Amino acid sequence: MSSPRQCRRPGCSRAAVATLTFVYAESTAVIGPLSTNPEPHAWDLCAEHAATITVPRGWEMLRSERTFSAPPEDLELTALAEAVRESGAAVGSVPLDGLDDLPLHRSTSQSANARFDRMGTAESGRHRAPVKPRPGQRGHLRVLPDPVD
Repeated sequence: MSSPRQCRRPGCSRAAVATLTFVYAESTAVIGPLSTNPEPHAWDLCAEHAATITVPRGWEMLRSERTFSAPPEDLELTALAEAVRESGAAVGSVPLDGLDDLPLHRSTSQSANARFDRMGTAESGRHRAPVKPRPGQRGHLRVLPDPVD
């Protein structure tokens, strides 16, 4: 899902609802509905800037509409994104106390094991269960077969 395009005017972070294009040969600026794809030589504008923008002296302004409305959101994708965000928040709510003290390198020495054992006991005297990797979790890298074979 792509994020909504923002107004290109400096300092404005509102959502774009119109596109401003220029026809230099005719000294004309055209404001129309938000283009389907962002174009490098066009300006995406919010409703306020689309309504108040002016052109240089001698240029003509063509407006395809008087008011511009925000493009409709894809409700299914928005609902899916919210569900993923909520499930991620539930998984991320597991307390991770003491993980900052773990060594960054892997070591099998006795001193590293002793430090890990001490971490399992909290200052209040409670024993914490060691953190185990989740089953079925894979790394982000994997070997792909050669497409020639």
